[in-house]
Amino acid sequence: MTSIAAPDSSAPAQPPRQHPLRAFFKNPERAYYRLSDDGKTLGFMQPAGEPARMNIFVQALDGSQLVGEPRQLTHETERDVAGYVFKGNDVVLFQKDFGGDENFHVLAVHTGTGTVIDLTPFEQVRAGIEDDLEDDPDHVLIGHNQRNPEVFDVYRVNVHTGAAQRVAENPGHIIGWQTDHAGQLRAAVASDGLMTQLLYRDDETQAFETLIEVDFRTNVAPAFFDFDNRHLYLYSARGRDKLAFVRIDPARPDDETVVFASEAVDLDGVAYSRRRRVLTLASYETDRPQRHFFDAQLQGIFAALQRQLPGLEVSLQASNRAEDLFVVAAHSDQTPGARYLYDAQRDTLTLLGELNPAIPAADMARMQAVQYTSRDGLTIHGYLSLPVGREARHLPVIVNPHGGPWARDSWGYNPEVQFLVNRGYAVLQMNFRGSTGYGRAFWEAGFGQWGLAMQDDITDGVQWLIDQGIADPKRIAIYGASYGGYATLAGVTLTPHLYAAAVDYVGVSNLFTFLGTIPPYWKPMLVKMQAMVGDPEADQARLAATSPALLADRITTPLFIAQGAQDPRVNKAESDQMVAALRARGVEVQYLVKDNEGHGFHNDENKFEFYEAMEGFLAAHLRPAA
Repeated sequence: MTSIAAPDSSAPAQPPRQHPLRAFFKNPERAYYRLSDDGKTLGFMQPAGEPARMNIFVQALDGSQLVGEPRQLTHETERDVAGYVFKGNDVVLFQKDFGGDENFHVLAVHTGTGTVIDLTPFEQVRAGIEDDLEDDPDHVLIGHNQRNPEVFDVYRVNVHTGAAQRVAENPGHIIGWQTDHAGQLRAAVASDGLMTQLLYRDDETQAFETLIEVDFRTNVAPAFFDFDNRHLYLYSARGRDKLAFVRIDPARPDDETVVFASEAVDLDGVAYSRRRRVLTLASYETDRPQRHFFDAQLQGIFAALQRQLPGLEVSLQASNRAEDLFVVAAHSDQTPGARYLYDAQRDTLTLLGELNPAIPAADMARMQAVQYTSRDGLTIHGYLSLPVGREARHLPVIVNPHGGPWARDSWGYNPEVQFLVNRGYAVLQMNFRGSTGYGRAFWEAGFGQWGLAMQDDITDGVQWLIDQGIADPKRIAIYGASYGGYATLAGVTLTPHLYAAAVDYVGVSNLFTFLGTIPPYWKPMLVKMQAMVGDPEADQARLAATSPALLADRITTPLFIAQGAQDPRVNKAESDQMVAALRARGVEVQYLVKDNEGHGFHNDENKFEFYEAMEGFLAAHLRPAA
């Protein structure tokens, strides 16, 4: 295995001071800024109440200047508001769940009166906004699974009264809906697990017909309708390895016109201007975020912002309907940055606030893109963050595989990484095979490879760091969440002498029980998951050989496990059985369970308890100050 691109080992002479743990993980002082349609009201979230949770506030705007005092719209005390959008000028739609169960409700609050209406007041039902119906001041399209827990129907809901009318009943195989620019349900994605169909109809009075059918390995999904509402833009990997942005005529669905594609990586997404009815930009990510502009006007806005915010990555997070007032995020790998209001007509930038002013960017580490070659010849891309002010030699290392696993690590500010680096650890993140973004072949290379080649890619990254002289082979830990938690457990069972400590956060431990306890709305995709992970009957021997809970007798590495009791994705039993198997051998394992959390901890007090326990655990076994 050879190094293709070694990291930059230069560093300042003096390490920075250790910053308080809570400064890294507390909720931001103010964040998640949004604009009303007319641009006269600014929305944001900030901690409020006792205990403090992220709640929605609004404040009047005069141009780009704030007027008067903020007013609190929501008063949540159990959990943070999960997210929100403006509906016109006077209504805010927001989502919340209960104890981390991910059964989100959609609620509406009037910005003037503060009146809150639960638009989906159903127990054990998961709801989400399908279309905010920008041109309809009174209604929104909401999908939820009240009728059948396994599938989502679509309802037109009055945001003032909560009155709902079902506009589409799911026949049982639709996994996604797509509206046109008039808010009509005109396309859908259906699946039996192994085959995927793109469905289409000319209007809502007609039945859906199959436009395209592909094996699930070929990614084809609707992006949005063209502005004529007759043609479709798709994200498509038909006949290619990398996901591209294409346009089709429904009358000739196999004739794709490629609008944009990257030869190196998959396309992430495409944006457009609602007001001007033009495509604006395509985004994709190599080692860092990249953009391709279709539109000179937006390109000019980004150029103006870069002149005023040099050296920072900028993005537009919200706008008014006139698209001349924008919320701008300015950030980097060393800071979550600040948020601004940008007046495009006047070319003026007004600071709204820093997300985390408690931590100086200069004390944070750079996220360096690295790559290495796996034992079977694949190029594995990743990121290495090194302690500031320390020589990159014989360092204690935290190997941090991402969750998913069908996701990827990206460049940018990561509070976990920066906290660990600030404590003296190097942190290695890698996009092992099966990660998304690198094309179909790389994604498919992970099928059936949990605990096998996917794990080898992680192990090879550890060996690469040792060979580079960066890692002290006696002071390497592995830490991950969700699939990363599985990779952590697989690491200490399949390569038990490689790691000095391990932290499993809401991770899978038993592939048989994991596949048998998925949420009901994942069941239509169970056969696909079995094709990607393994069939409990046909692949019984392989799954048994790669299920850490069944291999607990191999574990010699000190282990810390954290779990949310309400987790719908990785059931608490995944952690319970691993802990029970270890304790049955007389092996003590540190175990933290939170009854009011789900797939990861969100409440500040729970985050603090977890990271404080992890800090002490890692320090005891890796001696970062040595």
